[in-house]
Amino acid sequence: MNKQIKIGIVGYGNLGKGVVSSIEQSSDMIVEGIFTRRSPESISVNNPNLKVLHISQAEAYKDEIDVMILCGGSATDLPEQGPQFARDFNTVDSFDTHAKIPEYFDSVDKEARENGKTSIISVGWDPGLFSINRLMAEAILPVGETYTFWGNGVSQGHSDAIRRIEGVKGAVQYTVPIKEAVEKVRSGMNPELSTAEKHLRVCYVVTEEGYDQAEIEKEIKTMPNYFADYETEVNFISEEELKDKHSKLPHGGFVIRGGQSGEGNKQIIEFSLNLDSNPEFTSSVLVAYARAAYRLNKEGQVGAKSVFEVPPVYLSPKSAEELRKNLL
Repeated sequence: MNKQIKIGIVGYGNLGKGVVSSIEQSSDMIVEGIFTRRSPESISVNNPNLKVLHISQAEAYKDEIDVMILCGGSATDLPEQGPQFARDFNTVDSFDTHAKIPEYFDSVDKEARENGKTSIISVGWDPGLFSINRLMAEAILPVGETYTFWGNGVSQGHSDAIRRIEGVKGAVQYTVPIKEAVEKVRSGMNPELSTAEKHLRVCYVVTEEGYDQAEIEKEIKTMPNYFADYETEVNFISEEELKDKHSKLPHGGFVIRGGQSGEGNKQIIEFSLNLDSNPEFTSSVLVAYARAAYRLNKEGQVGAKSVFEVPPVYLSPKSAEELRKNLL
């Protein structure tokens, strides 16, 4: 049996728990440790063999862990943790603030390259799998338009951004595609659509006592990179209603490219996802790319990478020969 890849996990929220579940389905990997900012004693795990440690202890494991999967949020956690952990570990993360990916890539690349590590950033389904499908569709149909729709579903990043506003006790944000826009795209009309014409953002928010809900609503609706460019609906509800009606984390979406081939024939490419659990699916993508990060580093391919620079063969536990035989 080949050596198992030793995985470290930073953060044990929904994403971190999903990583543990995914690794349990991956015979070539094992969890070496979970690192948290909380008191390790306060963390409940189903497997008694899992080590839960304070994040300050992570550096002591730099020679034990093959890949560290970073499960923090993109708003404040990853901009700090990405470069920090890239100094000592191969890393994979799900940084999803699209507008800031170039600068985030540069900050992680500097640390990883200087220390001989490999870091794959912005891994998940968007950015991630959807990014790959946008690239492929545009390469195959150079004349055309590409559209991305998200939802219906809970956006973890946007929900996290709301929860970080002072006075917010809990929040969930749903991304909802506008049906009329989707129908126009699928028909091959290739319409010009503004950001606001493609999606609604529907927020359910629980506030702490004594805070001005009008001010919180204003802060949500004007938040750059998250809500400022969208039609946003904010609903203030009770903590009980949030728990009863908004505790699940479904999501999905689709990438559509409408184009034409050389003879002027209309061609439509579509890739879609329908997910019962957004964090568990994202975690599964992270784990596959952790395998790739380990392999790339073994080959001496250091520095930051995006999903565009990772060959698909590196994601699978199967050999290239097996993949050619069974999947090609």
